[in-house]
Amino acid sequence: MSYETPVFPTGQNADVIDNDLMAPARNVRRIMVTGTVWFAFALLAVAIVAGSLLASGWRPALLTGGIAVLWWIGAVVVALSLGLIGWSGCPILEVDVPTADRNKTRTMQLGTMLFILGGTATLFAVLLGPAG
Repeated sequence: MSYETPVFPTGQNADVIDNDLMAPARNVRRIMVTGTVWFAFALLAVAIVAGSLLASGWRPALLTGGIAVLWWIGAVVVALSLGLIGWSGCPILEVDVPTADRNKTRTMQLGTMLFILGGTATLFAVLLGPAG
């Protein structure tokens, strides 16, 4: 059984349209929009979690030893990730479109990964800390 590339009513085949979706100009435009949305929701997530913890009376000073180090490393990683995600969504191109495409794609991916890892580390440290 062979696979045939679908052809749309316009006469274009699906492979051409899929490749066009990742064209540098379209990708940069998409990242600037989605990066802004990701940045807003990431800030909101940090505000909700940190606000809830602080409102309950929890403070980083309650953590000791390696758990405190884990929490602070995670907090720094989350802060760095917010900077990367925010920069990805910034509508200013510092260079030509193909270079901006590469830079914004990489910073968005790295920022998202660091947000997940840093958030996991900080919440894990909170869970390992003393019960309130």
